[in-house]
Amino acid sequence: MRTLIGIFLLIGTAKAFASEGAGHGDPIAPTVLALAIILVAAKLGGDLANRLGQPAVLGELIGGVLLGNLSLLGYQGLSFVATDASVDMLAGLGVLILLFEVGLESTVGQMLKVGASSFLVATLGVIAPMALGWAVGAWLLPQSSWHVHAFLGATLCATSVGITARVLQDIGRSQSHEARIILGAAVIDDVLGLIVLAVVSGVIVAANQGGSLSVASVGVIILKASAFLVGSLALGAFLSPKLFRVASKLRTRGVLLALGLSFCFFLSWLSHAIGLAPIVGAFAAGLILEDLHYRDFVNRGEHTLEHLVHPISAFLVPVFFVVMGMRTDLRSFAEPGVLGIALALTIAAIVGKQACSAGVIGRGVDRLSVGIGMVPRGEVGLIFANIGLALTANGRPLISPALYSAIVIMVIVTTLVTPPALKWSMARGQRSGRIEAPSNPA
Repeated sequence: MRTLIGIFLLIGTAKAFASEGAGHGDPIAPTVLALAIILVAAKLGGDLANRLGQPAVLGELIGGVLLGNLSLLGYQGLSFVATDASVDMLAGLGVLILLFEVGLESTVGQMLKVGASSFLVATLGVIAPMALGWAVGAWLLPQSSWHVHAFLGATLCATSVGITARVLQDIGRSQSHEARIILGAAVIDDVLGLIVLAVVSGVIVAANQGGSLSVASVGVIILKASAFLVGSLALGAFLSPKLFRVASKLRTRGVLLALGLSFCFFLSWLSHAIGLAPIVGAFAAGLILEDLHYRDFVNRGEHTLEHLVHPISAFLVPVFFVVMGMRTDLRSFAEPGVLGIALALTIAAIVGKQACSAGVIGRGVDRLSVGIGMVPRGEVGLIFANIGLALTANGRPLISPALYSAIVIMVIVTTLVTPPALKWSMARGQRSGRIEAPSNPA
């Protein structure tokens, strides 16, 4: 730890010397220095998390928390990292790439085949946490507007597909019946969660513009979100094979990656243009672009789109997590009630997802494992919280720094407890005969 602090002190000192130099310095210099620091912190934190048996995202988040709070040790040399506008923009791109990549890992066909259990599990996994999160806000933050309470509920809705899938793969249970239900429900859960986010954010924005809450306005938002998702998936699935077939005639390098990213960014823009979060469009773009749509590229020896996007994801996504961690002010934990809110949100997050196991249909399925597999909020919870930072209610920021810190604690805890809890639950189910032996033992 002393070595890391020493490295950051040295970098900060070099930056201070550079800023005191001639006024003709390149404005990109602070940004590239900030990126160097962020990427090193992300990889060191991710490696440590992996060595402790935890997802790398947890280490990246905690690395950001440490970087953002070095001022508590009396050192201010890295404060420029959290305030660099270019870094913030790259973090925003990282969010889009992350949701695009998650979408690429699934297909529309898989979503249609997950079955009634996955749909019911996902539906209950949105309703119960939403209600509990709203209740926690109304109970512990009675002075805040209902917008804050609703947004807290929305923050607890979604499940981290990436974390859940990685854990199941690591413990060799990715082909179990429970895993298929969990992963199918997690994908549907994310779609429902994004719709909830769109509804809550849209109602808050409408209220700030002088509008009033009505069943009709909420219905319009739900219809808009649903129409965009269904319409973009249907139209995209019809047009994208033709688009990629024509593009495959081009002989210049990088056509598949450029077209895939353009598709992602266009749907992200379109999503924003109709009043939804850009991440909705990025996720939809990933779902649309199945391997068979660009098989002409693959047949001539090129890598798949998912493989091509991975290096970009490895660069930009950690930037998002570290920046999100840096926005956590540890001093806010000393404020009255913050730790209490964090504890209440964490309990609501865990209990709410356990309730979704009641949606499992049929016998012979370990319901406890299904419930535990839906617990981690990971990057999705952080994305929702980050959107809350940009919203206002009654002229004030919707999410205060203290409340944001409480949400981050909830994300960290739910992400931390899932891997060991799911591993224990799966082993327990196997011993009792409810779960088959792992197909790929860890």
